[in-house]
Amino acid sequence: MSISTNIVVQKITTEIIDKKSSLAVQRYTTDLNHYSMEVDKELKKWRENLIDIFAKSISDDLEMTYQHLTHWGNEGVKLLIKLNLPLDVGVEEVRFYRNEIGEIIKNEAIQNHMSLSEFYKLISNFDSVVDRAVHLLSLSYSESYLSRIKAAEITAMELSIPVIQITENIGVLPLIGDIDTQRAQELMEKALESVSKLGLSHVFIDLSGVPIIDTMVANHLFRVIDALNLVGVKTILSGIRPEIAQTMMQLGIKTQDLTTFSSLHKAIKYININP
Repeated sequence: MSISTNIVVQKITTEIIDKKSSLAVQRYTTDLNHYSMEVDKELKKWRENLIDIFAKSISDDLEMTYQHLTHWGNEGVKLLIKLNLPLDVGVEEVRFYRNEIGEIIKNEAIQNHMSLSEFYKLISNFDSVVDRAVHLLSLSYSESYLSRIKAAEITAMELSIPVIQITENIGVLPLIGDIDTQRAQELMEKALESVSKLGLSHVFIDLSGVPIIDTMVANHLFRVIDALNLVGVKTILSGIRPEIAQTMMQLGIKTQDLTTFSSLHKAIKYININP
């Protein structure tokens, strides 16, 4: 850049920073129905940081600006989640200030007779910073969202595979919902861990809440039973509905070595009679 262009750039940066506070509240006053005044107050500091980064990006090195944006994006996502706001709100904030600051850049460029090539270079760099802000915000939000989903899935999986101790030596493992490969692996690990910890000799695996028994589910199920047998735990299947029994026969599953019952009630009654 020429000396005169550098002066204009510094002037633009200074003007944006001087207007930072008023620009930070302009978003809310422009769209009164966007969100509450309380939420707007929470967002004000975050907006000011964004405006400050945008202002300094005009004269600063781009890589340094991107580093500042990374931190801003991470903090912004935490704030959006805290306020229970969707990603769209953050993206709209960025777009709003792109327009406001872009207008300041344009007006100053005109007033100071900046050449077309210099203006194009300036606005192109600014656009790349804005695009990076949207990208980093979206990326951070997605990572945080996926992390929360994974944590929720792990918690749900743990809660969905409980071994319930009903007597000193007997436990019940009630299965509910579909059983996929991941859940089957978790089932085996949790079952072995729990029966060992509880010191059980018998476990009822209740299938009343399992809608479908197919080849994959059956294979996983019998791997669990085999693993329990290896550690000396007698496994009894309950909740064998007629459609499940028919499916097991069609799949050629050998049941002669298994103790099965149509309901958990009958299974418990059997074990009380035949301890």
